[in-house]
Amino acid sequence: MHVEPFTLSPGPPRLVLRQARLADAPALAEAYRASWEHLRRWEPRRDAGFFTPAGQEARLRERLRQFEAGQLVPWVLAEERPGEAGGAEDGARGGAEGGTGSGAEGGAEGGAGRVVGAVTLSQLVRGPFRSASLGYWVAASHTGRGLATAAVRQVCRFARESLSLHRIEASVLPYNAASLQVLARCGFERIGTARAYLHIDGAWRDHELHQCVLHDEEPAD
Repeated sequence: MHVEPFTLSPGPPRLVLRQARLADAPALAEAYRASWEHLRRWEPRRDAGFFTPAGQEARLRERLRQFEAGQLVPWVLAEERPGEAGGAEDGARGGAEGGTGSGAEGGAEGGAGRVVGAVTLSQLVRGPFRSASLGYWVAASHTGRGLATAAVRQVCRFARESLSLHRIEASVLPYNAASLQVLARCGFERIGTARAYLHIDGAWRDHELHQCVLHDEEPAD
């Protein structure tokens, strides 16, 4: 599976949505440590190892293994400046993640460029279902710019055009107004409420379930 990088904002610095890589582990660990008070409302409880480069590297290795198996696609939102190694090339179009979250205090350097968010498509299922689950987050320093909306729209486009998926599902806490707005702007519709759906911030919590139907074509396989 080939994942083209995509420019979200030309900058400077340029903001790109690109596939996550092992070199992002230190940046992700730093971002989680710095922003946990903002993210914990939308996250399950984490042990101390989660906030270390080694912990994030192990997590990335598992995600990349799932990527190679066609089960998951991990992206990061990254700032990239001229002269940084591994800068992303533009994708086809320009533009302005488990559960959907928002809010991180700043970002962190890692891989190539400062990581300021992430998007994940997980639980990819083929056959008659042809579906995946969406999760995302954007650093607090980069909210209010339409980045989450642009990133989710691009991921939906990728899911339709490159993965031939029929639909994407997202679960969101009922009081996560920012994520609800992103989903609405990206064409998601509310399909119900799941009681005690996920163990988040120390308790089983109800989640709203939303879906985006990407197309109604016949499955290719």
